[in-house]
Amino acid sequence: MTGATGFIGSAVLDGLLRARAAGRVGAVRALVRTPPAQWHGTGAGPSWVPADLAEPGSTAGALEGADVLVHLAARTSGDASVCEAVNVRASEALAAEARRCGVERVIHLSTAAVYGAGPHSGLRVNEIEPAPVSAASATRLEGERHMLAAGGTVLRPGLVLGRGDRWVVPALAELVGRVPARWDGGRGLLSLVDVGDLARLIVTMATAPGAPPPGVHHASHPRPVSNAALMAELASLGVLPEVTEDLPWEDCLRRLREVPGRMSERQFSLLALDHWYRSEDVWRLTGCPEGPGPLARLADAASWYVSHLGGRDEGAAKV
Repeated sequence: MTGATGFIGSAVLDGLLRARAAGRVGAVRALVRTPPAQWHGTGAGPSWVPADLAEPGSTAGALEGADVLVHLAARTSGDASVCEAVNVRASEALAAEARRCGVERVIHLSTAAVYGAGPHSGLRVNEIEPAPVSAASATRLEGERHMLAAGGTVLRPGLVLGRGDRWVVPALAELVGRVPARWDGGRGLLSLVDVGDLARLIVTMATAPGAPPPGVHHASHPRPVSNAALMAELASLGVLPEVTEDLPWEDCLRRLREVPGRMSERQFSLLALDHWYRSEDVWRLTGCPEGPGPLARLADAASWYVSHLGGRDEGAAKV
């Protein structure tokens, strides 16, 4: 697997190691830039293989003897050249290695951000032509093509919540500070997924006896969540302040412009207006229960969010 030390990857790695301990899989190999000096997880760790995805040639030979490739690593920010190297050229190199080594399954994590600015309401896979608006999203879309050419399964989650989330809830915290209201009445519907549930889906795809469904799949929880419900749940857990005022969208934008901050109007729109994608198929096709939903999981992450928001760098929230 790649991306084993990241937000989503660390949850997937934990699931794969538990599957190994239960005898459902054999060795787990993690490609990382710098192997850790010590393993701090529970049980035996993976085999660490040095590889820098910014230098795609470093992955040569990394998949020898592997049955499954779980490719989770990606650049989610940075200039076009850096995103191109990691998201496109490394994906191309890994796909070529997978074909050369006879890897039987390829699972690749992408993002619903490839569809572009929105709003989007209940879209099925590629119901509209993807139209990414950042270098990171554009190169992730191109990287998908290489994984699909290797017979891979591509997952496009929406917003991912849970311990380790340094983008969604930190962004909401900044935005509610700048615009302390229910944005457009909180009507916007969002595709969300808890990091543990997404990891469970990926582990199921990697370890189940039957091959995962090929092609592109949305990978959020099947039920979208309104912005109002998300903000209310975070307020009830003491993560964000409670808001009671409803503001029309144009007034929200005006207030945002009056208070400087890191988050752009485009990012504000992503979190406030409809951005949801029909995701029921992947859970049904894999036989993986979708779980109770991301709001029900937030209590487990609340203390982490409170600690992180209390000491975060205000410039950390980004896409």
